Amino acid sequence: MPASSASSAHRPEDLISRLSSAAAEDGGKLKALRELKNQIIGNRTKKLSYIKLGAVPSVVSILSSAAAEDDASSASLLVQSAAAVGSFACGLDAGVKAVLDAGAFPHLLSLISHPNNKVVDAGARSLKMIYQSKLAPKYDFLEEKNMEFLISLLNNENENVTGLGASIISHSCETNVEQKELSDAGVLKRLISLLGGSLCERDASLESLATVFKGNPEVVSMFLGPESGRALSAVTELTKDRYPRTRLLACMCLITIRNASPCYLQDVEQKTKLILILLELLDDPGQVGDEAAFALSSLIAEKEDLQQLAFEENVADKLCNHLQKGPLQAKRIQGILLALADLCSKLESCRSRLLSLQAIMVATRASSLDLDLTRETSQVLKLVTDALTHDSADVRAAACSCMKSVSRSVKVIIQNLSAGSFMNEVIVIPLVQLLHDTSTSVQVAALGAISNIVVEFSKHKSVFIQCGGVKQLVQLSKSMESAIRLNAVWALRNLMFLSDNRCKEGIFLELTVSTLTSLICDPEPSVQEQALALVRNLVDGCVDSIEYVFLEDGLILHAIGRQVQSALKAEVLVQGMYVLSNVASGNEIHKEAVMHQLFPQDGSTTEPIMIKHLQSKNSQLRTASAWALVNLTFPSNPGASSRVAKLWNAGVTSQLKNMVNDPCLDVKLRVKTALGQFMTFGDGST
Repeated sequence: MPASSASSAHRPEDLISRLSSAAAEDGGKLKALRELKNQIIGNRTKKLSYIKLGAVPSVVSILSSAAAEDDASSASLLVQSAAAVGSFACGLDAGVKAVLDAGAFPHLLSLISHPNNKVVDAGARSLKMIYQSKLAPKYDFLEEKNMEFLISLLNNENENVTGLGASIISHSCETNVEQKELSDAGVLKRLISLLGGSLCERDASLESLATVFKGNPEVVSMFLGPESGRALSAVTELTKDRYPRTRLLACMCLITIRNASPCYLQDVEQKTKLILILLELLDDPGQVGDEAAFALSSLIAEKEDLQQLAFEENVADKLCNHLQKGPLQAKRIQGILLALADLCSKLESCRSRLLSLQAIMVATRASSLDLDLTRETSQVLKLVTDALTHDSADVRAAACSCMKSVSRSVKVIIQNLSAGSFMNEVIVIPLVQLLHDTSTSVQVAALGAISNIVVEFSKHKSVFIQCGGVKQLVQLSKSMESAIRLNAVWALRNLMFLSDNRCKEGIFLELTVSTLTSLICDPEPSVQEQALALVRNLVDGCVDSIEYVFLEDGLILHAIGRQVQSALKAEVLVQGMYVLSNVASGNEIHKEAVMHQLFPQDGSTTEPIMIKHLQSKNSQLRTASAWALVNLTFPSNPGASSRVAKLWNAGVTSQLKNMVNDPCLDVKLRVKTALGQFMTFGDGST
């Protein structure tokens, strides 16, 4: 029986009962709190179990009651209840939600001003745990009282309180206005002073500084000014610290400075050292190793010079070696794939190197022949394609991003053409399947990869269409999510690029006149631009293709005309004018229809839109407009004379004469051609 009694004393239900019992003495509650805390520390399963059983409100109730008292026993209860709340919140969003829902936050905040240092420390620790989660409440720095309180936290002698202040900044500072407000209030100077403090203070300061610098050159300039030169040296010196996390945070701080103000940190040796430090940190088996890959990605993203440096330091090889070590946590795989994607985004040498690493022979069964074939492919490419079906949505999205970068490679294109059905099977089909993914980010990333893969090669286009890709793209083009809609139309645009007539017909039949017209008139200008580019590719080529825009009483053509007349975004106007230019390359009916769109008879415009476009500051719009004029005025066309006369009377010829010395060479060439054709008809009075 004693064994049974002891066992029942540790049952979660009994422990919660002891916590919530009004009759329980403070000593009993204190013991129950310690037991609870010891059970849940580092144990995700136990935390979730106790949350489900309603333990958090009981703990917060003790915290609230003890905060209202002022004696030695209440102080102990405050320390233990705050510690238990912090344990629930540590590393678990469900725990943070339960803690916030139970009303713990204001009680914890009140502990910061408690006279007992242990209570203050416990409250600060618990709040820091909460502020590590995205669910933590947003702190309003623009409120004067809030700023005063934040500064009091940063100036506190307790390093956990100071760390709390830094954590609040890292979590809540999101806008340039907030960054400037913090800097003006003296927060920047205080954070700089903490770089020389304890390990906790150094790390908290580095993380907060990176947040305050992010995307704000003005604040970075203040940091790097004459008085803060030593601060930059201090951050740089911390990249050599003996603690891996400190080295990582120092690197991330420097990367943020460099990304916000590219004019700083231009020294090649310093940039190379950053790359090497991050590669070294990748070996860390814990969180530091996971985050190092993301930091490397941020360092080299969209920067060809840094990608070249990384290539020279064999970063591709080293990242791939890590990827092949397995099994790896999802976050580490995601970070490595993103770093590889950024590494290969601009340089063919990087893509070629990645594809050549550890070539292996992979067996596959040909779709048209009943026999086994072997194809040579990169082990790395196989790992990337395998990641397309990973359980983690973040990994799947990262794999798509990597595939998007790799598929820009001339080498991977050649391999695809020679590998035939194998590459179609391992790349195209999984990407099409990801278009049905439940994650929006995965769908967008898959659409980006598909856009690259289908842009040029008829074999890929054919496979993509056969496995239902077009139907899904059209479905996604109707999505309420603008990012999905945009990328779906972009993929359709690339699929239509240089397609043969049969492929165009298949895409158009699936798309329909009404859907395409709706996309041209989409609320988002970026979608309008891609929809018009899609039509531009549709009508490019043989004259028969132009007939698509005349179907159903010319719905598509009229939509294009409205955009050319009224769109505000230059990119939309450019694509619209190129569509009309392509239509104007057709027969007389096509040319006259274009004239009608440019010179409507309903008096809807007082100044010809063609004149406005030729006067545009956008050189691409001027080029597209001049091209349209060239196609409308070929001297050999039967109706050219009357069109020239109309254009002459509208003042188009005078405008062209003003453009003979246009700063853009493409415009000059088109203008010269158009004027030459105009002059064929004399003064245009015919």
